[in-house]
Amino acid sequence: MFKFTTASKNLLVRSFSSSVSAQGAKVAVLGAAGGIGQPLSMLLKLNPLVGDLNLYDIANAPGVASDLSHINTSSTVRGFSTEEQGLSKALEGRDVVVIPAGVPRKPGMTRDDLFGMNAKIAMDLSIACAEVCPKASILIISNPVNSLLPLAAQVFKNKGVFDPKKMIGITTLDLVRASRFAFEKTGKVQFIPVIGGHAGTTIVPLYSQCSSLKLSPEDLAALVHRTQFGGDEVVQAKAGKGSATLSMAYAGARLVDSVVRASQGEDVVECGFVANDTYASEGVDYFAGILRLGKEGVSEILPLPENITQLEKDAIKAALPQLASAAKKGIDFVTNN
Repeated sequence: MFKFTTASKNLLVRSFSSSVSAQGAKVAVLGAAGGIGQPLSMLLKLNPLVGDLNLYDIANAPGVASDLSHINTSSTVRGFSTEEQGLSKALEGRDVVVIPAGVPRKPGMTRDDLFGMNAKIAMDLSIACAEVCPKASILIISNPVNSLLPLAAQVFKNKGVFDPKKMIGITTLDLVRASRFAFEKTGKVQFIPVIGGHAGTTIVPLYSQCSSLKLSPEDLAALVHRTQFGGDEVVQAKAGKGSATLSMAYAGARLVDSVVRASQGEDVVECGFVANDTYASEGVDYFAGILRLGKEGVSEILPLPENITQLEKDAIKAALPQLASAAKKGIDFVTNN
């Protein structure tokens, strides 16, 4: 028979009281009933810094919200569907909007293959955000991020409300993978920056920043490849029945947490895909950099470390034309639609 111990009681009290003391960011998840959206929403419900959580999807978001509302943290959860202007209501008053909505990858598909299916969804959601909560931080998970972040930015530009500090494509999963894979080799927890983009060889992990990582050139190349194509590893392991939903939900929740903590005055460094003029001379206007987050979003795009290797420099150079092409694809979609 289960015995309700003093330790159990203390854990229960802590889980609730920590939320009571929070300032309570107002967050919306668009695509909350999906494979990423549900675990992401649960992680945000558990975050004591999130005080008010709105969940939106074309179906089942009210059910997900009802389920999460029984978790004994003090945050409020509401669900909205397409009925009765549900999207607009879900976005009202939001500080942060995180967007995992879209079709997931299947075996044999690249992230770019998803563009035709997810571009219209991303544009419709971006229009709603630009109209209802233009000052919110907009965090985009939906793939292909390399195209959909520029697409969303163009929507905001067309509406006259684009703030580059407030819009981030979530590449956090690449950083999480790189850091985890380095830990498996070294046994040390470290922050491994990942720059470039969020698709295949546009993903450039800077393993040079891990001083304890001693690998042969062949093993390092294999580690870089695993980081770039880690999503394929998961898709294949799930045998066509899903993609990297749980790890992506974790990565998305981590960036939301970082954005909220920074908005409250904490100095936070993450990586993310943003409007970035570092390689503007190469025709690249969007690039995943190392970001310092502040009260108003991205306060600074940090310069790349001086000691990156020639291999990493070559990888960046190879990624640039791919990034320029992907961004153009997203911008052209807005122009033509």
